[in-house]
Amino acid sequence: MRILAIDYGTVRTGIAATDPQQIIASGLTTVPTATIFDFLTDYLKKEKVEGIVVGEPKHLDNTPAQSAQAVDKFTTQLQAKFPGLPIYKVDERFTSRMAFQSMIDGGVSKKDRRNKGTIDMVSAALILQTFMEMKKDGRLPPSISG
Repeated sequence: MRILAIDYGTVRTGIAATDPQQIIASGLTTVPTATIFDFLTDYLKKEKVEGIVVGEPKHLDNTPAQSAQAVDKFTTQLQAKFPGLPIYKVDERFTSRMAFQSMIDGGVSKKDRRNKGTIDMVSAALILQTFMEMKKDGRLPPSISG
């Protein structure tokens, strides 16, 4: 079963998924946020998913970032739309910066690095990788549903 990760944004949402054995986290796509539930409904019909991880925006001092309210509203909608599916939140403080740096390190062209959708997708993969490491170490965050 796969695990999905979501880097939620008010305009675009980055999505990543594990392979079925949950060994590798890979960026999947970026979708317009207005269509996120259509995308997820379609994806969940095709793939077996064990849970969804949502990036939790925080400031450096661990307080909720301005976008946290939108993410909370989204996770509430996610719970209502997909009851029984565990949903987790993972700190996403440094994922955009790390995504940009990993694209530089990976030789991604300047043009592609300017594509915010690519950064969102790579950020989702980093959120998923963080979750997988937490799971492996037995530090799983509590599920907010499921």
